[in-house]
Amino acid sequence: MGNGWSHDYKEAPTPQEDPLFPENWRPFSFDASRKQELMDEVRNLKVTNPEVQCLRILVHGPVGVGKSSFINSIESIFRGRMAQGALADAISGTSFTKKFHSQKFRDVKTGKFLPFVISDIMGLENTATAGAHVDDLMIALEGHLKDGFLFNPVGPVQKENPSYNSCPTLPDKVHCLVSVLTADKIALMENEQVQDVICKLREIRQKATDLRIPQVIVMTMVDKACPEVQKELNMIYRSKNIKKKMQECTNKLGVPMNCVFPVKNYHEEIDLQNDIDILLLSALKNILNFANDHVEEKANY
Repeated sequence: MGNGWSHDYKEAPTPQEDPLFPENWRPFSFDASRKQELMDEVRNLKVTNPEVQCLRILVHGPVGVGKSSFINSIESIFRGRMAQGALADAISGTSFTKKFHSQKFRDVKTGKFLPFVISDIMGLENTATAGAHVDDLMIALEGHLKDGFLFNPVGPVQKENPSYNSCPTLPDKVHCLVSVLTADKIALMENEQVQDVICKLREIRQKATDLRIPQVIVMTMVDKACPEVQKELNMIYRSKNIKKKMQECTNKLGVPMNCVFPVKNYHEEIDLQNDIDILLLSALKNILNFANDHVEEKANY
């Protein structure tokens, strides 16, 4: 015989884990004044090697991760309005960028160019006959690619190509390598179909390491990876999921957590937003500091 209530018993539901930490796990300020402070730090940056007038940053990564959108977002901040210096594509499944292009940035406040350029390249794809050729990226790191070089997925640039710089100097070389990955799809990179892309990223990172070029990861599309961050971007460093995604980026490429910067590029917006700008500027400031350290080290050789 039963006890008369066993059939009515229901197991208590498992409490849902809070998706947010009680406070920021990485100290970070979204104060209104912070944007101006970061902009001033960037515009007042002094390159510490007299041989170099302009720091050179190279962004690379898989197709569709927001490399060109990252560049456009930085340009928008310093123009004080939406800008589109690096053409981006919202629908293509293949790389929209076909040529090697280095974007300069004019500061609307001073009317002068800022002391850095960001070079945009063709995206990496999962086959040997599509996307940027790994050897071209290796060559770009050493300053051998001239602006306007047309990427050929089938084979790397040849020395007799007019776009090949046979005698690069330090200003021609890359001073910081930025790998761009998306927060919403980083977990999918375990899939065998994209393992070739991961191998290419690691190969390029190893070359940069051999050249003592600093490396960072910019993790885009954070709003698509966390509902709380989608509602309020300033929750980004309280989000447990965003921290997990950053750790996954570290595990994929070996870049330490303090060199992983989560950001949101401008995509749907038509006006600048303070929280978006602060995240982007914080990432940019650190990238430029690492690049400046690199050229300073070269001056001491």
